[in-house]
Amino acid sequence: MRKAAFTMQVISIVDDDASVRAAADNFLSSHGYAVHAFASAEDFLRSARLDESSCVVTDVQMPGMNGLDLLKVVRSRGNSIPFIFITAFPSEGIRARAARAGAHELLDKPFTCSVLVDCIEAALAGARRGTSR
Repeated sequence: MRKAAFTMQVISIVDDDASVRAAADNFLSSHGYAVHAFASAEDFLRSARLDESSCVVTDVQMPGMNGLDLLKVVRSRGNSIPFIFITAFPSEGIRARAARAGAHELLDKPFTCSVLVDCIEAALAGARRGTSR
């Protein structure tokens, strides 16, 4: 089993699908990450977890505020945390919008857990270097 490069990095999962949140939480926790899961973008923004998060993994399409709007709000607050988007409805339009918004990656559901960990590790490495995609 791979371990996260730096233990106790905090990963925030924002997805309206409880099974996605639970699976990501279990898998990422087993890889040495501290995980906080939220059912909506609004719940995440209302929490005290934004400033302690090392990376956000969020669904693009959710009721209420979507993932792209969440990224815009976070950036408007001066936070440059890396974002990884996940979606069950991939399209070139969504990819382009995510890239323009500053997403590190857009993963199509379903994806493997190892792919998610690889994306998170790359995003965290880029954040440490002060670079993004």
